Amino acid sequence: MRRLIHPSLMLWCLAFLTACVPMRVTQDPIRTYVLGLDEGTATMESPHSRSSELPTLLVTVPEPAPGFESTHMVYVKIPYELNSFATSQWVETPARMLAPVIVQRLEDSALWSAVVQMPTSVRGDFRLDIDQVALAQEFLQQPSRVRLALRAQLTTIRDPGVIGARSFEVWEEASSEDAYGGVLAAQRAVRRLLDGLMEWLGSCLHGSQFPSC
Repeated sequence: MRRLIHPSLMLWCLAFLTACVPMRVTQDPIRTYVLGLDEGTATMESPHSRSSELPTLLVTVPEPAPGFESTHMVYVKIPYELNSFATSQWVETPARMLAPVIVQRLEDSALWSAVVQMPTSVRGDFRLDIDQVALAQEFLQQPSRVRLALRAQLTTIRDPGVIGARSFEVWEEASSEDAYGGVLAAQRAVRRLLDGLMEWLGSCLHGSQFPSC
């Protein structure tokens, strides 16, 4: 006489055997990248050789544009829609990564006796505020392009007043249609944007009563 096994018992046994079988979990590693000045950016003048009569510049921490407040590496395939790569990210937000890079580039210029990042107790002559920092790889055309944008404002401190403000925006073509291609393009975009920022700051300082700002 054949003995039947109750269906619930069969299900329990199947669940037990499945739990005992090791499952293979395949997950791509997260790659983390940084922004910096590339090798093409050279020091213009040693800070030790500058005149103490040059002004001192205070630099505030850059503020991100909406949608760029995280370490996600953002890309755009449809206009106005922000997405992020699943296995690639920045080590910090683009705005915070730019902070030391901007200070370094300013220190390498011959415009200031000192460049100090805020917060600080130093009382400078000018203050540079940067906001609306946005960085994204745009797949709206081939090859894809990286867009880097920010807004800068220069202010006098001892006699408070805004000298001028300007928005900067640059695009760089990616060498490959992936996140790393965007990383390499972003490095070039940083250099180009900072070149424009330095030129603008120089025109502000050297213009009579700052008319060029």
